[in-house]
Amino acid sequence: MPMPEERDWLDKSLARRAFERAAGTYDASAALQNEVGSRLVERLDYIRMQPRQILDLGAGTGVFSAVLGKRYRKAEVFALDIAPAMLQQARARGGWWRRPRCVCADAEVLPFAAASFDFIFSNLMLQWCADLPATLRELRRVLAPGGLLMFTTLGPDTLNELRASWSTVDGFTHVNPFIDMHDVGDALLQARWAEPVMDAERITVTYRELSTLMLDLKHIGAHNVTRGRARGLTGKRRFQAFTTAYEQFRRDGVLPSTYEVIYGHAWSPQQAGAAEVPPPVIQRQTPEGLSGND
Repeated sequence: MPMPEERDWLDKSLARRAFERAAGTYDASAALQNEVGSRLVERLDYIRMQPRQILDLGAGTGVFSAVLGKRYRKAEVFALDIAPAMLQQARARGGWWRRPRCVCADAEVLPFAAASFDFIFSNLMLQWCADLPATLRELRRVLAPGGLLMFTTLGPDTLNELRASWSTVDGFTHVNPFIDMHDVGDALLQARWAEPVMDAERITVTYRELSTLMLDLKHIGAHNVTRGRARGLTGKRRFQAFTTAYEQFRRDGVLPSTYEVIYGHAWSPQQAGAAEVPPPVIQRQTPEGLSGND
């Protein structure tokens, strides 16, 4: 798995602050995140299991912690997030008897004993991890033998219009880096997960105005947190040049924002030190995209 350039390294403390500020506005702007999470949940229809301990990794405001709690009523759900303000929102969902146990921690260093969970669910969080192979090893550590990991993350074609438009203006990084699906598969193999399967799709959200797209990204905390980002305020001239460049993508009166969504699942080997697992099954799908409204 190729190492990112220094300019692409993620500033985890900056990401935490961004999600803290976005906690109160997240739900109103998270249409894509909720749609992707719902599609991941639908895949559970084909998997027979009755987990007792579930970890919602990168739970945010707890939307899918609540969904998982209703689906697996005998399970105890743990909602983990790096931002305390997000977890405050998660605690407020549902009746007190079904609220998840909220844990504020970094996914790369989990505060759980080995084999603590039967099922780990993670929706659009892994792209925020600075060291994906190490994170996947940590997830395997806390997942019991035979347990399931299901996740979504974002691929490198995500926000390509935004990245291309800024590239005409300056040489700074304006979009966080995203890992290719095949590199995610390699990372699963390195962490010795069993029977990994992945596929991908592109979802396009459309906006009438660029300002609405920028506000949506701000309201979900999806800031540029790379070390190569521009420091200070963006001047009017540079922002106008960016706006002009983005307008080249307008079709039928709307501006597109593309997301490459990677879906994956894998199992924790039944025995420690299991034999080498086969290569991941990788399928690429491109169904119709999500039409977003501003």
